[in-house]
Amino acid sequence: MSRRIPIVALLLIALAGCGGGETAVEATPGASPTPAAAGKPRIALVMKSLANEFFSVMAEGAKKHQAEHAGDYDLIVNGIKDERDIARQVALMDEMIGQKVAAIVIAPADSKALVSSCRRAREAGIAVVNIDNKLDDAVLAEQGVKVPFVGPDNRAGAKLVGDYVAGKLKPGDPVAIVEGLRTAFNGQQRLLGFQDAAKAADLKVVDSQSAQWEIAPANRVASAMLSEHPEIKALLCCNDNMALGALAAVKAAGRSGQVLIVGYDGIAAARQAIQDGTVLATVDQHADQLAVFGIEYALDLIAKKETPADRVTPVDLVVKK
Repeated sequence: MSRRIPIVALLLIALAGCGGGETAVEATPGASPTPAAAGKPRIALVMKSLANEFFSVMAEGAKKHQAEHAGDYDLIVNGIKDERDIARQVALMDEMIGQKVAAIVIAPADSKALVSSCRRAREAGIAVVNIDNKLDDAVLAEQGVKVPFVGPDNRAGAKLVGDYVAGKLKPGDPVAIVEGLRTAFNGQQRLLGFQDAAKAADLKVVDSQSAQWEIAPANRVASAMLSEHPEIKALLCCNDNMALGALAAVKAAGRSGQVLIVGYDGIAAARQAIQDGTVLATVDQHADQLAVFGIEYALDLIAKKETPADRVTPVDLVVKK
């Protein structure tokens, strides 16, 4: 039987940052360029918030891969403090371009705002691979740049978990959606996936609001939803951090066991909540391998073994065992 973790502990787990590692170079703002070892390319991993467990797990997976392939490449790991710090991510891209890395693997905080940075990198002769959150196709075309996307089908993943929660409800039951950043392609796709599932099961979406991927905003948004729509039967959350924030709101409202909660990402805190029976399900998009998929593709691009093209990576439903 799984050990129960208080909600405060769950929130602390989800907010935990990325620990240091010995398998990669950690980028420091303003640091001098680090020369690559002879014959080895340097790859920069530019991620979103390292306060989000999903991205800290991604970073650790990348470091482990580099340690196992230390003779093949060096790795620089970068991240921003929160999901909305787009300006800092743009600055990190400029720093990596200035360091003349061989490739950049980026999980963009915004699907449109980071396209110009990717274009500048490509113009500097740097291979660029897009992971996690797809860059906007229209903006890429407008700026005349091609960047391959390596990542999951977020719409299909959200429908997968949406269909699962729908199977626990009846046609006409009211549900609400807690969205991610509306400017992020993966957030848009997960919203569409949840809407697809709701439509297929004839569920009624009574509210849909953004909580910007974060726990605290999700707590506020979910609390307001439950107050305005006390009839809600389920909260469909576009990532696990927001599912944990929604869980706290459900508990505070005295609705535990009455409102089903699903998330997306498969972080450890959400998995524990699933085993405890407080969260129904999530989607595992294999955070520990997602950056690795991008890095391996970047190495192939550097070696001219690949022509840039998108690749779809796996997603799996996670429910109580």
